[in-house]
Amino acid sequence: MTLKPGAALLFDIDGTLADTDEFHREAYNEVFKPSGQVFDLERYTREIQGFANADITARLLPDETLTRRAELSDLKEATFRRLVKGHVRAKPGLMELLDRADAAGIPMAAVTNAPRLNAEMMLEALGITTRFKCLVIGDELLHGKPHPLPYLEGLRHLEARAECALAFEDSRSGIRSAVGAGLATIGLVAGSNHAQLVESGAVAAVDDFRDAMVATWLEQRLGL
Repeated sequence: MTLKPGAALLFDIDGTLADTDEFHREAYNEVFKPSGQVFDLERYTREIQGFANADITARLLPDETLTRRAELSDLKEATFRRLVKGHVRAKPGLMELLDRADAAGIPMAAVTNAPRLNAEMMLEALGITTRFKCLVIGDELLHGKPHPLPYLEGLRHLEARAECALAFEDSRSGIRSAVGAGLATIGLVAGSNHAQLVESGAVAAVDDFRDAMVATWLEQRLGL
């Protein structure tokens, strides 16, 4: 097939490029347990995964000041960076997909609700910083995920067309963001299961990038 004009790939980072959600959950438990907040996998997936930090702390600590919420959010992220250091590993099949996209001249973006410091650390640890034409940080926009704005910004930076692009996400809120921007979205199973990802709008749910459905949607959506 011929590559379609405006083709692009857009990726979430945590849980999508690498399995890091358990480190995030551990960091939340370490920082917020003194406030009476404990997160098992189900609660973490439902209330935390994929949401913007400001929204999370507002829900968890409604009686705290904005300053205190920000302090605890920053502490959680610093704790995550400490816990995950040396443990960042690419999802199986990721590097092969990035190689294929680069060879075809397909631009790529990383789109995340994570703070910039976290996102840059993750991309550097994976050795893929230069693979992405842009890095979109939800917290730096008027709206983060699940609002579609982060993915709309990614498409704008890439000068891409939503109908010729494909997104990859691991969270239900992230899928809603990408789908809201008009993107066919493949869900990577992390905290959420296959059914939950599809119910959120994913066109397919896969364990990693080696799944045959990834190749199917690359051909169908991008002509790759």
